[in-house]
Amino acid sequence: MLTALYRTRITHLRRSPVHHYFEQSGYSWYVDIDNLPRLPGWLQPFARFEAEDHLSPSPHGGADTLRARVDGYLAERGIELPGGTVTALMQARVLGYVFNPLSVFWCHDGDGVLRHVIAEVHNTYGGRHAYLLPPTGDRPAAVKKALYVSPFNEVDGYYLVRAPRPDAELDVTISLHRENKPAFVATLTGARRKASIANILRLQMVAPVAPLMGAMWIRIQGVTLWARRVPVVPRAPAVVEREKVDQL
Repeated sequence: MLTALYRTRITHLRRSPVHHYFEQSGYSWYVDIDNLPRLPGWLQPFARFEAEDHLSPSPHGGADTLRARVDGYLAERGIELPGGTVTALMQARVLGYVFNPLSVFWCHDGDGVLRHVIAEVHNTYGGRHAYLLPPTGDRPAAVKKALYVSPFNEVDGYYLVRAPRPDAELDVTISLHRENKPAFVATLTGARRKASIANILRLQMVAPVAPLMGAMWIRIQGVTLWARRVPVVPRAPAVVEREKVDQL
C-alpha cells in the first residue's frame, strides 16, 4: 500500500443541552504500520511516527513498535492476525507535538481480508481509549463510551462509529447517543493526495503545526460552551471496561 495524505475537514455538532457547531481543516496520514514513511532528514521534524502515541506497550515485551502494540491489543482479546496488513489513519508528530483526537486501524488477515477495526479516541488531558469494532463497511457499529473526552459530556451512552477504509475519499463519522438520540456528532472527511514532498510542504503552509492548532481549537470551543453556561462534568478517575460491541 502506498502512503497517502488526506486534506481533512472535521466537523463537530452538539445537539444538547445547547446547539453548537464548528469545523476545522487539517490533514491526516494513511499508512501501513509495517512500512511507515521515511522522509528526508530535513523534513522529519514535520512528520514523525512514534509507537508511544498509540495504544499500550505489548505485554509480551520486545521492541516497542506500533505493530507490536496493535498485535498486543488484539492478543489481549484473543485475536491473532499473523502476517496480516494493518493500515492506519493518524496524525504524525509535527515539531515534536502530536494530538490524535481519533486514530483508526484497519486490521487484515494474511489473505488481505479486513477482520477488525480499532478506533482509538484521545482527549486533551492525555488520556486515550481504543474500541474494537467489527468490519461493518459503510454501516455503523455501536460501542459503549468508556473515556472522559469532554468536560461537557458524561461518560455514558454509546457511540455509533462508521469507519470504512479510506480510498479516493475519507468519510468517518462518530456519533454519541443517549436514549437512542444523537447528542453529539463528529465527522472526518477528506480527499486523498499523494504523500509527495511537495504536498507535505504545501500542507505545512495551509495547516501549520496542525496537531497543536487542532488541540487549541478544541479548547477554544470548550471556553465557548462554558461561556454559554453548559454544565461542566467533573473528571473522575478513568474506569476502563472491556469493549462491548454490537453490529447494527
